[in-house]
Amino acid sequence: MVKGGHEPRSSGSCAACKFLKRRCSPTCLFAPYFRSDEPKKFAQVHKVFGASNVSKILAEVAEEHRHDAVNSLVYEAEARLRDPVYGCIGAIAILQRKMVELQQDLDVARKRLARCAAGVSPLSLLQDDQFLVNSLSEFLPLVPGYSGWGEGFNQSGSSSMDELSQLLFPK
Repeated sequence: MVKGGHEPRSSGSCAACKFLKRRCSPTCLFAPYFRSDEPKKFAQVHKVFGASNVSKILAEVAEEHRHDAVNSLVYEAEARLRDPVYGCIGAIAILQRKMVELQQDLDVARKRLARCAAGVSPLSLLQDDQFLVNSLSEFLPLVPGYSGWGEGFNQSGSSSMDELSQLLFPK
């Protein structure tokens, strides 16, 4: 291996030339970026973009940025092969949705923390947070010793609320 992670050119064909079944020249544009020990990498890029388009892209990009360009092409090709309709845009959309959900969870946690820091009792926290109560109602039947809501939940602080408080904040 030489500086930059490429193999020397004298060691044979690059993955691109092997895939294309041609002789690898010393001036091969693909050799520094598609090593012979990673044939799948070029095969995926070739399948999505084609060798001609990849060579045009690499020729237009400054040499110091070509590794980044190849990494982007490989990522985009893998994403497109996994999801032919949306490709990497689908992955980005999923990550953005997850980020929004996590931001909402963080906002809820900050509000709860602020109420706790203000000295609000755990029972009133539960009464104020209908989302938490609704979320817990899905899981409480799985808690050992839980006998159910009885008459149902109401906002007035019924015995069901006391039961929930005991489960969450035992004395």
